[in-house]
Amino acid sequence: MAERTLNYIRVLKKYSALHEAGITNAISVPNGATLNSNNLDYLDACIDYFEDKDKIILACDSDEAGQALQAELVRRLGSEVCFLASFDDCKDANEYLQKYGKEKLSERISGARPVPLENVTTFRDIEDEVTDFVRNGFKPGFQVGLENFDDIFSTYTGQFITVTGIPSSGKSDFVDQMVVGYNANYGWKTAFASPENQPTYLHAHKLMRKHWQGMPTAADIDGDRWNQVADHCNSNYYHIDMERYTLDSVLRKGAELVKRKGIKCLVIDPFNKVRDVGGSDDVNKYTMEYLAKIEIFAKKYDVLVFIVAHPTKMYKTQDGKIEEPTMYNIKGGGEWYDASYHGILVHRDYEQKTVKAKVLKVKFQNLGENGAEAHFKWEPQSGCFIPHQQIVVDSMPWE
Repeated sequence: MAERTLNYIRVLKKYSALHEAGITNAISVPNGATLNSNNLDYLDACIDYFEDKDKIILACDSDEAGQALQAELVRRLGSEVCFLASFDDCKDANEYLQKYGKEKLSERISGARPVPLENVTTFRDIEDEVTDFVRNGFKPGFQVGLENFDDIFSTYTGQFITVTGIPSSGKSDFVDQMVVGYNANYGWKTAFASPENQPTYLHAHKLMRKHWQGMPTAADIDGDRWNQVADHCNSNYYHIDMERYTLDSVLRKGAELVKRKGIKCLVIDPFNKVRDVGGSDDVNKYTMEYLAKIEIFAKKYDVLVFIVAHPTKMYKTQDGKIEEPTMYNIKGGGEWYDASYHGILVHRDYEQKTVKAKVLKVKFQNLGENGAEAHFKWEPQSGCFIPHQQIVVDSMPWE
């Protein structure tokens, strides 16, 4: 309660500082800014208010949390209408008012600069990123919270991951595990366009079990834990249900969910059931155009996209086992490997009763290890993947 009161006082001071400088058409976020967990439920409720605005000035704190909030507001409100005010060597508007006076503060707001032009970058636009890279090197990628998998794979947003594997290998379930992990670690919300994950209530039940860490029973319904987990799933996972899925309609809905709900992940599962209507009849060109649309969407809205893709053919080895597919086994072959930022194979070993996730491609070497594998046991009650230590037995005969 004391922390909430302190935050309220801080917000009030910033709001009052702008009014003292003669800027009365100002509103403030109600709960300040925090790293990795900006709660923008208040924006969900009033997003329509901003639809007809031509200019929105963002005057966020200059600290890391304030800049993270600024980036999220730009993402949600649209870079084309956002202008950015800065406070030079001061943390916020109130500190600037105290140091330089109301006239200078007014000039700071009126001199807010537009968000850098799309598709045009100058050094000053990215100077902070260049400086950070010089000082600290590559930024660490985002991880799902499975220790053995995190050792071999991570990612950034604004990218897309191709996930493949033979039927019933656990592709969709592993993608669910990944987005649940991103949600637990970073609070990311996810939208699913999953024609094969029907009926929707069964998919919702799978996600609930992963959060529950077990199988809820009829006796749990309407209990405190049930309501807590149900509310969490309701606020963090959105199922796109359409009579006819097309890529353009899914991406439009994804953009709407970015603005209204703040999603950070979009799952297309599988890609062949979400068609690019009007795409080329040439399979390679069709694939490149399809993935280009995905990339544009991911970059524009800073979203991580998962594309689940089945291989076209399956081959057996001499001992009768099904060979592990690669990205070249997906229809469109080499285009998938060339265009994807990352590729992951999910493959089930029915004899060992294990599942492995293998990195087929990672575009940036600081984010993972090509060819590396992580092995899991699948726990049937929760539907969770439990890291499993793979034991390699030396097959050479003893002398």
